[in-house]
Amino acid sequence: MNTAPPDLLVRPLGEAALCCAVDGAIDLEHQQRIWQLGAGLAQTGGVLGLIPGMNNLTLTFDPLQTDGAALEQAARALWARPLRRQQAGRLVEIPVRYDGPDLAEVAAHCGLSPEEVVQRHTAADYVVYFIGFQPGFAYLGGLDPALHTPRRSEPRTAVPAGSVGIGGAQTGIYPLVTPGGWQLIGRTALPLFDPQAEPPTLLAPGDRVRFVAEASS
Repeated sequence: MNTAPPDLLVRPLGEAALCCAVDGAIDLEHQQRIWQLGAGLAQTGGVLGLIPGMNNLTLTFDPLQTDGAALEQAARALWARPLRRQQAGRLVEIPVRYDGPDLAEVAAHCGLSPEEVVQRHTAADYVVYFIGFQPGFAYLGGLDPALHTPRRSEPRTAVPAGSVGIGGAQTGIYPLVTPGGWQLIGRTALPLFDPQAEPPTLLAPGDRVRFVAEASS
């Protein structure tokens, strides 16, 4: 937790936004540094919005109050600070029926039986790295390397809401019907996004997720 931070890459996005990013593989410590950077920049004058992504943070600002050069300097100063110990997020258990249309294909790719895929998928504790792609879609870190599976060569035009999938080194849940290319291994009836709720998304960055297998109908 006290290792030196990797290099921070800062580039402008138009005249009123910056993207702060770090190269490298998906890594929880990198993502925690992104969260810490966002918390510090939230207290910086002129910053209007902060959008965390995978290994990156986009910020928008009011050019009448500040400029990109000043915010880059502030970001680099914050990035150089030691990583603070962060409390574990709340634990959310998600019931899943592992009857997805790609379960057998994932098992074959990984050299496992479908039952072993389910066992490994439910054995891990995951961390929400960020919310993106669509409202409530949580990108989860912590997938067993034995389950890493490439996305489908031909994405589906409509993935059902609640579908649990694997895309490369990550797993996640589709909150809404949408096109998608992840390998679908199961489904949950738990709503991930409700625009009438406060907050509208079930999960937030830093939350921990555990999948619980349900009997298939």
